[in-house]
Amino acid sequence: MPDALDLARSLPKVVLHDHLDGGLREATLLELLRERGIEPPAGDAASLGQWFDDRAHAGSLVEFLRGFELTVTAMASPTALRRVAFEAAEDARSDGALLAEFRIAPLLFEPYGIAGEAAVEALLEGLSAAPIPCGLIVCAMRHLPESETLRAAQLAACYRDQGVVAFDLAGAEAGHPPAEHARAIRLARDAGLALTLHAGEADVADRVLEAVQLGASRIGHGVRLVDALRERPALVDAVREAGVHLEVCPTSNVHTGAARSLAEHPITDLWRAGISLSYQTDNRLMSRVTMTSEAADLLAHTPLTEADLRAMADEALRHAFVKP
Repeated sequence: MPDALDLARSLPKVVLHDHLDGGLREATLLELLRERGIEPPAGDAASLGQWFDDRAHAGSLVEFLRGFELTVTAMASPTALRRVAFEAAEDARSDGALLAEFRIAPLLFEPYGIAGEAAVEALLEGLSAAPIPCGLIVCAMRHLPESETLRAAQLAACYRDQGVVAFDLAGAEAGHPPAEHARAIRLARDAGLALTLHAGEADVADRVLEAVQLGASRIGHGVRLVDALRERPALVDAVREAGVHLEVCPTSNVHTGAARSLAEHPITDLWRAGISLSYQTDNRLMSRVTMTSEAADLLAHTPLTEADLRAMADEALRHAFVKP
């Protein structure tokens, strides 16, 4: 019998939820920071990886988010954006992915003098050379005013036929429900873009159904839906019947406090309840994971089997916005 890691390597994988600014290679991040004259928090790739690991296990969202300050700054040039996008696709292929969708908020780079259009074009150029089918999901940051999320939706719509496949709401969820940005969501939907909205990670189960009612066909995380399984089954039934797919990121959920451990993670209960879902990485660098390690950990620490993970990959492929 192969061990969990060997078995995980052999599984087909479909990348649906991977933030580009959370997934740089350590060596690339070091190089990009030094090119910008920024002293990295560690002097070599291995030590930098350990720095991120320490942040992930600090039990503090503030500490966890410190890493993004580094990565966004490091990526703040068209050349760096192209490189990071291409390397992410290369890494996905090496990890056994059949296709990959990557997401980022391009307007994060405006303070560095890079227009949203220039950021999107650089990212798409990097993905165009990818060794597997790839697409770009444009995120809007939900804690910002509606005017900013509208700008992000307009930007996504402009590149709909050039490799942008969907629109997303990301960022701090609590206090910023999906409906707060209904106009931006409607603009993206009317432009023909698919919708995948972060919901039900740091807020209640109702936010998942709210996102579905706004037009989302996929949900980023959605793990709080488990809270409704026993006490509010009608809510779960509505999500299931809508045919929505949850992009579940188990290790990241543990790091951000959405789950106490992998063994107690809601993914098993939601899967057994008939919810369409798949396991995803969220932020490979920040959480020190790959699709393979995530699969291996699920096999080792949950009741999920090889057959379950293969079925999840089938569900992910069926709900992908990019087709192989």
